[in-house]
Amino acid sequence: MSRRENLLPRQLGDAHIRLLRIYKAVVESGGFSAAEVELNISRPAISLAISELESLLNMRLCNRGRAGFALTEQGEEVYDATLQLLGGLENFRARINAINTELKGELNIGITDNMVTVPHMRITRALAALKERGPEVRINIRMIPPKDIESSVLDGQLLVGVVAEQRTLPGLNYLPLYEEQSLLYCSSEHPLFNSNQSKLTDDELASYDAVLPAYPQSADIKQQQALLKASASSTDREGIAFLIHSGSYIGFLPTHYAEQWVKEGRLKAIQPEQRSFTTHFTAITRKGARTNLIREAYMEELEKTAE
Repeated sequence: MSRRENLLPRQLGDAHIRLLRIYKAVVESGGFSAAEVELNISRPAISLAISELESLLNMRLCNRGRAGFALTEQGEEVYDATLQLLGGLENFRARINAINTELKGELNIGITDNMVTVPHMRITRALAALKERGPEVRINIRMIPPKDIESSVLDGQLLVGVVAEQRTLPGLNYLPLYEEQSLLYCSSEHPLFNSNQSKLTDDELASYDAVLPAYPQSADIKQQQALLKASASSTDREGIAFLIHSGSYIGFLPTHYAEQWVKEGRLKAIQPEQRSFTTHFTAITRKGARTNLIREAYMEELEKTAE
């Protein structure tokens, strides 16, 4: 493509921001097809938007085809610039919220999947309290992987995140929320369901196919999972449940999530005294972030739920 001096108009409108948001989603999803679900628009519409953005910027942002999706060098720089721009917009919105003495605006919160069955319901109770304090607050929940929650809180796209405590990042504040126990399960269709598990050895257990998480885990959790035969993986816990229910795999699930199926006789814990681990969940916010009344109100209500 030939070069031009002025690639963008002096004023960026909603249409330009929309193209950049689509581009960001495509990059973070790893391609056009994967971005369809995130954006809720068709692949041809996504392709058209990226082509329009490339024409506007007069540069090729990504290579797509049989070889797969890959960013060009210019595409990587545009992605970094897009993060800065969208983060700046979110900071502007946060400052305006802070100026307003009433709770008006949005709470963007990211949560790890399948936590709604946690008995303590701290997240839910705090959301209810926030809605009572600020009836006009718009609550936007994103169910995304933990690493994406951390990065989104750091760059200002999310005000609050809820993640498993695995590491401590210097740019984040942490509020402990839950301790979650996970056990090793098999379904009623699996050979282990009706077997004598008391005599089951590590070697025998390792002969059965297992599904393991495809997201980061702490060292003690990895130690438990290292005993298993990794034959499948899932990016979230619902995917793990699907494969356990198939009868072909064993895998770890949180007890609160598996409880209903256990009561129905569809799942059974394997040697629960030995095969278990505990995950600690925390709420995270960005250190040094500008005052935001909605974020502060929600965190206040979240802390009250510990009482």
